Amino acid sequence: MIMIDLRSDTVTRPSPEMKDYMMKAPLGDDVFAEDPTVIKLEKMAAEMFGMEAGLFCPSGTMTNQIAVKAHTQPLDELIIHKLSHIYYYEVGGIAFNSGVSVKLCDGPNGFLTAEDVSKNVMPDQDWFPNTRLVCLENTTNKGGGACYELAQMKELSERSREHGLMVHLDGARLFNAIVKKGYTAGQIGPMFDSISICLSKGLGAPVGSLLLGKQAFIKKSRKIRKVLGGGMRQAGILAAAGIYALEHNIERLSEDHRRAKELESCLARQSYITNIRPAETNLVIFETVESLDAGLLKQSMAERGIEMVNMDASLVRFATHLDFTDDMLAHVCETLDNLNF
Repeated sequence: MIMIDLRSDTVTRPSPEMKDYMMKAPLGDDVFAEDPTVIKLEKMAAEMFGMEAGLFCPSGTMTNQIAVKAHTQPLDELIIHKLSHIYYYEVGGIAFNSGVSVKLCDGPNGFLTAEDVSKNVMPDQDWFPNTRLVCLENTTNKGGGACYELAQMKELSERSREHGLMVHLDGARLFNAIVKKGYTAGQIGPMFDSISICLSKGLGAPVGSLLLGKQAFIKKSRKIRKVLGGGMRQAGILAAAGIYALEHNIERLSEDHRRAKELESCLARQSYITNIRPAETNLVIFETVESLDAGLLKQSMAERGIEMVNMDASLVRFATHLDFTDDMLAHVCETLDNLNF
């Protein structure tokens, strides 16, 4: 039976070309800042976004949590959307790692607005936490892969800085947004004090994320990475995959977006599916009708060799990626067309 995994874009395997590039990488000890391949990756990514420096980490959760820790101190508060990955999927790390308070915002597609920032800055009183940081996510995971417009990010950044706040971007799928919207990394970088980018999602690397920012911020973040257990030794073998991904796997993200759009069209003709969110990038989120538990749909698809993620009792997500082909797409659509509930 053909096996198709649409649970996440993290399930990809390195291509033979990426593996070959990894095996040839010159290595050193990155805890001593001596791995030449890690240094090359950090410099390459920082220059793409017009940032001063970068830090290679095992995961996007780590880069996000380091950023929150580096930007804040206890008695501070950050402004964030209630559906954001940093708040929703990082095990309460904001409290565990940084001891700061959270001001949760609501709104469509997981987006923050400039008005969310202005209305949630706390007054300077003894009984309130100090508003210090704004965190946004592009693309939004629980928002169905939706992308900010460049003007929206610019307005958010400017409003935050008017209030004296730092701004962090969780850009786990930022390159999906870049490809979809047509803006550039260099346009995005100046808007933020720090940016996290993931190499192991749509870009296809097996491991790794990067935190970008000013030299002093990255120096502080490097120490936090160490205390979190993120110091790696001959990490260049992993960093090489990131270099290969940045050089070869960005523009092809449009293929994932096309296939997601075709999945959206397929789902739209199913009587047992409702409330399909527009597939702007590579995520397709939809609901089963009230009479159908999403768990039954998941089971039925798994029996036919297709894996997917249930986000709650009725909400389902497909994620397209570089290991999901047009033949697989045809099989998924044929399967959906032939299910009877």
